[in-house]
Amino acid sequence: MLDAVVANEGEPDVVQISGGEPTLHPDFFAILDAARTRPIRHLMVNTNGLRIAREPEFVSRLADYKPGLEIYLQFDSLRDEALQTLRGASLAELHRRALEQLEAHGISTTLVMTVRRGVNEDEIGEVIRHALNWRCVRGVTLQPEQSAGRNEGLDAQPGAQQRRLTVSELRRRIAEQSGVFSLEDIVPVPCNPDTLAMGYALRLGDDVQPLTRHIGPEALLAGPHNTIVFERDPALKEQVFRLFSTNLSPQGQASCLSDLLCCLPRIDAPRLSYENVFRVLIVQFMDAHNLDLRALKKSCIHIAQPDGRLIPFEAFNLFYRGERAQHTARIRTSIAEATLRRNELKSGLQSGLKSGWQSAPSTTEPVDNNEHPRVVGMPGSSSLPSS
Repeated sequence: MLDAVVANEGEPDVVQISGGEPTLHPDFFAILDAARTRPIRHLMVNTNGLRIAREPEFVSRLADYKPGLEIYLQFDSLRDEALQTLRGASLAELHRRALEQLEAHGISTTLVMTVRRGVNEDEIGEVIRHALNWRCVRGVTLQPEQSAGRNEGLDAQPGAQQRRLTVSELRRRIAEQSGVFSLEDIVPVPCNPDTLAMGYALRLGDDVQPLTRHIGPEALLAGPHNTIVFERDPALKEQVFRLFSTNLSPQGQASCLSDLLCCLPRIDAPRLSYENVFRVLIVQFMDAHNLDLRALKKSCIHIAQPDGRLIPFEAFNLFYRGERAQHTARIRTSIAEATLRRNELKSGLQSGLKSGWQSAPSTTEPVDNNEHPRVVGMPGSSSLPSS
């Protein structure tokens, strides 16, 4: 699977090891070692953090993979009440201990918050401020709840649709609650603006300075057909679009921010390290309720398969996870058979038309060249499948 990613991207900037809970895999460190032998710039581990909180020796071994390692830490709430609702366990103390371990070893970390209306949406600003208290934390990712995994069958529950939050709603919650970011600081990500939004800030000592407002959303939303800023400064265009991509590692973010700031005369900042970068990202993963094929085609996150395929994350959950793969295979077979029958009927229809056209003129009667052939009651036409 690692080879499939490398074959597709050459030198992948970020590869995430996920699960289930990947830290429980008996070959977990062997997998990290295998990734290290390939031209992968940055590894991310998606984890609930329980081993990190409970096993100091495990964290010490993780630290050996720095600096190209980041922990994608499940962090839905600071309150056990909300965590009981979302995860079925009291995890606040374990989260604190995990962060202490990661801070002690200087391991880059992103806090990942699954957000459900009426449960933890009022904590978004608090979680962002909490993240800024830890040097090791590089940002917060907000994910509106979806019907997948632990939440499989969410849509069948009473009031399920009312619990959903949109990207726009989360942008407003960040602006209202964080005390750091304004609405203008969180902008759609160019590669997939329907499902992703992002904002950057500089951490310079105790000062946190949002950056996006100095770029201007019009610069990001203009895309490749810009007319003003980017045409004057191609270097700015390149740095902005590279910065606002989801596959940029913390080191890459710092380097890109430094290069970008050189193009912005209103900001004077020193050369940055990844400790100076803080990012807030909204990622709306789609399910059967809100699937958008246009957004799916622009998906920035793919799951590598043992056979070498790279499947968009949402497509994997909907069509290829577990028994759904067999169901999808049956649908594909049914479509292929229907297509074959339709093509055979079409071929027969065309042959009949051609035969009728060739035999229609008589050697003894004049031919009206303005008259078109007409087909009446072509055998088999009633069995044509509807499109």
